[in-house]
Formats: sequence, structure tokens, C-alpha cells
Amino acid sequence: MDYLYILREALVWTITIFWLYQIMVSLCSLVKIKDKPLKVNKNHKFMAIIPAHNEEAVVGNLIDSLKKQNYHKELYDIYVIADNCTDNTAKIAKEAGAIVYERFNNVQKTKGYALDWFLQQKIEEEANYDAFFVFDADNIVDPNFIKNMNKKLCQGEEVVQGYRDIKNPTDSWITAGYALFYWTMHRFYHLARYNLGLSPLLNGTGFMVKFDAIKAEGGLKTITLTEDIEFSLKRIIKGKRLGWATDAIVYDEQPVGFKQSWSQRSRWTVGHMQCIKEYTKPLVEATKEHKTMMNFDGFLYIIGSIPMFIITLVLLATNFLMYAGNGMTETELMLNVIKYLVPTFLLPIGTAIIVMLLDRRPIKPMIKGLICYPLFMGTWLLINFKCLFKRETAWEKIEHVRNIKIGEVEEEQTVEIFEKV
Repeated sequence: MDYLYILREALVWTITIFWLYQIMVSLCSLVKIKDKPLKVNKNHKFMAIIPAHNEEAVVGNLIDSLKKQNYHKELYDIYVIADNCTDNTAKIAKEAGAIVYERFNNVQKTKGYALDWFLQQKIEEEANYDAFFVFDADNIVDPNFIKNMNKKLCQGEEVVQGYRDIKNPTDSWITAGYALFYWTMHRFYHLARYNLGLSPLLNGTGFMVKFDAIKAEGGLKTITLTEDIEFSLKRIIKGKRLGWATDAIVYDEQPVGFKQSWSQRSRWTVGHMQCIKEYTKPLVEATKEHKTMMNFDGFLYIIGSIPMFIITLVLLATNFLMYAGNGMTETELMLNVIKYLVPTFLLPIGTAIIVMLLDRRPIKPMIKGLICYPLFMGTWLLINFKCLFKRETAWEKIEHVRNIKIGEVEEEQTVEIFEKV
């Protein structure tokens, strides 16, 4: 029983120190940092790259929003990678004004492979671009996205994640859960780290990469299901910090139904587990080599997902074992379980409300989502547990239930601002 007590105390301190660190870093999101000076004053030339698999229903809206950018039209080109498409994605993209590359590969099917295939060609062509953006086909882009990303490139940033907002946050409790999760992560993880001089992470879509940054490797070389996180970790291992652009906004569509969400988040979890396997040791070695908080913070990110989840499960198990061996009373057991349940399921609601207040978002439309947020996060814990034993890697297409255009998002934002005034 003494050994169980020592183990339990060690686990409690490990979890406590980890979350105290996260809280202290998160507070740095409240600090307003002076904007970086420009290293050059130039209008750069960009590629907007859209990997698309059977996205005929939405790809036209994204291309339309990119054509309406407040940026010189001759300084960016829109490319669509029609990846293993069996519908009219290529045809619609061409008619909308994009340059289309069709790719057919029944073995290497993921987004990472499609991007690498395309970028290899552009490197071989010695294409005259300064940087590129990556979007998902169901995105729509704020009119000032390229202009604000150009500023980041002028400031010397090489890899920058834009603000990934949600275009359908009130469609269901699932989409609301995604929105609350992303809004919280954007402020308390990415912005906080950017302010502190640590490194944010790429977030799947709406990011910029300087073209020269991937030329040396001959493309975007990734091997996991989460190519965005993998690319971020590879940069951090090299001691290279990623940037963050709150004002470069891209609106993403999230799955409305639970089944699709379960499949998508399962795939993300498996991707994280693949990154843990591939990059935990390199991150430890990089921390020793570079001796920077940025590398150490990257290591904490990788252990903060599944490893910390396992540690928490072991902690809960030790409490029940001690109770079974008469090492603690029923009251003590219940108190220890409550200490886990409250931060896990109730604290995220309070955190999400704080973020919405800081970002001046209307809370009323999200009340149902806030109430259901613990359920959303709880199902993610179940996904993590399931993926410890059964790992799904199949990609499942998000069904698009609404045809949302950039004008509709802008109109909704105008209404929200008017209501606040």
C-alpha cells in the first residue's frame, strides 16, 4: 500500500506541475505585444493550394473568396489538386478560375502526399513564388487574409498559422464543440506561445509557408496522418519557431453529425500517436542540443496528449486500488474522483466563456453548445481510450449540409457587431 501511495503522489505532482505550466503560459495571451518591425517592404507572390477529394459542392465558394482578396490579383495564383476525384471537382475548379492539377494514386491517398506531389513539381519548375498557402476545399477566406499574411512574411516569418475560425458553429452541438475547442486553443495555446516567444503549431488549414523553407527537403515530407502537427514538430526540432496571425482568418466547416466527428477525431488521435512514436526522442535530443524553452515546450506538447491521458488513467486506478485495499475511505475516493471530473468537464465551459468574452463573441447563440461542451470533450476522452487499442486510419468525407459563401459570413459578422453596439 505504501508503494501505491508513493506512486499516486508522484502522479498527482506530475499532472499538477504540467497543468500549472500550461496555465502560466496561457496567461501570456492576455499581454498585448508590440507588432514586429518590417524587415522588407514588398508585395510577395503567393500560391494558394487547395487539395480536394470529391469537393464539387464547396470548392467553388473557396475559389470565389480567394478571388475577392484585397491583394494584387497578379501576385497570387490559385491551384486545386483534384486528388483521386470521381466527381466534377476538377471541372468546377477550372470554371471558377483555378489552375487544376489532377492526381490519381490509390496507395498514397492522404493530403500530405498530395501536397508533396504538387510541391515537388513546383520546385523542379523553379516556380517564381515567395510563399504558399494551404486551404481545405470547404474553407472560405477573409478578404484580408493574403494582405495580412504578406505582412508576416515581410516581418521575417517563414511558417505562419492563420486564425482558423468556424463557419458553422451553431449548426449542432458537435460543431459548437469544435468552435469552442478551436477558439480556446487559438487564444490560450497558439497566441499565448507566440507572445511568449515559444512556438505555435500549424492547424490543418489556413497556413503560410515560405517556399524556400521546403525546397531543401524537396517538398513537404510527412509520414503521419497529422501532417500539420508533424511539419510543426520537425520545424521545432530544428530550432525554428512558427508564427501566428490572428488577423489572417480562414473559416472552416466542421462535421454536423456525431459519427463523422468520431471518425475524424479518431484519425487525428491516431496521427498524434504516430507523431509521439516518431518525434518524442528527436524532441528530447533537440531540447538538449538547443537548450531553449521552445524545444522543451514542443516536448511538453507531445507528451500532453496521450501520455498525460494515460498518466491520468493510472492515477484514477491507483485511487480505486487503494480504496479496495482499505488505504482510503469512500469519502476520500469520491473527493479524488471529483477533483478529476470538475477540471475535466466543467472547467472547459468557464474557459470557453472567458475566451468568447475576450474575443467579443456573442454568447447567446452558443448556450446550447456550452452546455453540451463537456459531452463533446468527454467523447474525445473515449476516442483517446479507444485508440489505445484500436486505431482507425480511414479518411471519411465531411458531408456538406449548407452551401456557405464568404458574403454570408461577412453579413453575419456585421450583424454581430451591430448587436454589440
